[in-house]
Amino acid sequence: MARNVAVGCCGFPVARRRYYAEFRVVEVQQTFYKIPSEETLRGWRREAPPDFEFTLKAWQVITHPPSSPTWRKAGLKVDPGKADRYGYLRPTRENFEAWERTREAAKVLGARVIVVQTPPSFGYSEENARNAIEFFASVRERGLVIAWEPRGTWYSNPEALKRVIEESGVVHVVDPLRRRELVIRETAYYRLHGLGGREVNYRYKYTDEDLRRLLHHVLALPGTVTKVYVMFNNVYMFDDAKRFKEMVEAAQSGGCGSSTRPEPRVEPRR
Repeated sequence: MARNVAVGCCGFPVARRRYYAEFRVVEVQQTFYKIPSEETLRGWRREAPPDFEFTLKAWQVITHPPSSPTWRKAGLKVDPGKADRYGYLRPTRENFEAWERTREAAKVLGARVIVVQTPPSFGYSEENARNAIEFFASVRERGLVIAWEPRGTWYSNPEALKRVIEESGVVHVVDPLRRRELVIRETAYYRLHGLGGREVNYRYKYTDEDLRRLLHHVLALPGTVTKVYVMFNNVYMFDDAKRFKEMVEAAQSGGCGSSTRPEPRVEPRR
């Protein structure tokens, strides 16, 4: 398997020193709540191995409205008269300024991927589709991958979702054990939140069969896909990511698990 497969976790589930010894990528979660100080970010970059990669989650100010519980959790406040200027990918000065702060954090960490996770309340509507296209197109730049994880009712109108992804140039973030990306790009970005029913089950521990299915999906991607991120975000993320990384390494070395036989069809979750 020639492509680069980066396996890691969404956040540090163990001490950073131990994590660095096991993985070569992490998705920073702190940037979603509040942008850490430049000193803190530089400290993370210095302590990590030179070949270690950071991706990061975009600041919630861009994606979530001020009424969101995560704003209150982070202690963020806004002038009530400007509440409708934040969140939901609105192409406003306030959101673009928040993006610049997110982008500055990415530069300090040397991150080439910013993950944008919109809340379920930002579901499909023509207004939301227009805003997403305009916002993403405005912040797109060479050398930066914007990876969007849509939630809510977008999958009730897959054609509209595909249009937003195609026109904005973002990478479609999915859990490939639940559904497939609608547009294939050079970079694939997967976030695994657990299985079991229609809702996310963070307490789910992936079975060996689950991980084999995941590996088969990665192996079956077109040759145009040169980088694949597989990021675990469940309670058992450290152990599950470690097991999957070992499967990937075995496949790359031609060992057990390198079979490219077709995987079972997975119907999208509605």
